[in-house]
Amino acid sequence: MPEPTRCGWVNEDPLYIVYHDEEWGVPVRDDRRLFEMLVLEGAQAGLSWYTILKKRESYRRAFDGFDPERVARYDEQKIAALLQDPGIVRNRLKVNAAIGNARAWLDLRESGVRFSDFLWNFTSGEPVVNEWSRLKDIPAATPASEAMSKALKKLGFRFVGPTICYAFMQAVGMVNDHTTTCFRWKECKALAEDPR
Repeated sequence: MPEPTRCGWVNEDPLYIVYHDEEWGVPVRDDRRLFEMLVLEGAQAGLSWYTILKKRESYRRAFDGFDPERVARYDEQKIAALLQDPGIVRNRLKVNAAIGNARAWLDLRESGVRFSDFLWNFTSGEPVVNEWSRLKDIPAATPASEAMSKALKKLGFRFVGPTICYAFMQAVGMVNDHTTTCFRWKECKALAEDPR
């Protein structure tokens, strides 16, 4: 049986193929999972997603399963340990941003707003189904990702520029940016139409 047609950015690594085929573009509404993906997309800044994907399990271990309540309490000793951990990107700004983002996440929750509701508001609560036939036509940022970036920064989140926010929106299925030639485009489109 021939391999299905996939988006042109996928390489031959089974890890990457599974991520593309089963995860990328699937709508996520779980607050903790959204926090994880926002931290990972921020960690990607200046790097490739493939680099971060290969480190994701190490990130989950190092950051206590991306539990915002635990991450928000990290002190200088924990930061020093993280900066010695070869399993993650050892960048002080990114590590500090993850901790600050956990605190901002908690502040948002304290205000009575679910992280999922806050984020999905930028697509009116529903996935946006795009119809790109070529990778080069997919934008790096959109007015929605720019608005999300601005709003997150106002709440104290960092490493959330418009390009990072758009990559995040693609990853968590707020937008379906599989190319129309990819077998997952129709499947993710169906998920958007019937989220059950």
